[in-house]
Amino acid sequence: VQLQASGGGFVQPGGSLRLSCSTSRNIFSINVLGWYRQAPGKQRAVVASITDISGGGSTDYADSVKGRFTISRDNGKNTVYLQMNSLNSEDTAVYYCFSDYMGRRSWGQGTLVTVSS
Repeated sequence: VQLQASGGGFVQPGGSLRLSCSTSRNIFSINVLGWYRQAPGKQRAVVASITDISGGGSTDYADSVKGRFTISRDNGKNTVYLQMNSLNSEDTAVYYCFSDYMGRRSWGQGTLVTVSS
């Protein structure tokens, strides 16, 4: 599965951004889609994930983003989104989308999110 992430940029604290990740495969067949992020000097950490229909489309979030970030998938566009609200400086990171399909994880290229005044 090939993934193409977009939507990163510069935003002030309290602002919002929406990341997009388009896939090369019909996402009906992809078991899990989601996002990780890697902040400067830190390890890559999971942000959010969403399962396919067989998994009930359930979502999961890191504690640090619960209530602020929302992950969703548009099956018609083969795209997964990450809506990020109430951003703060600790959200500054490179964000990577991923997919789990047939037991194999694929990664998109990173998209940089910078939160600063």
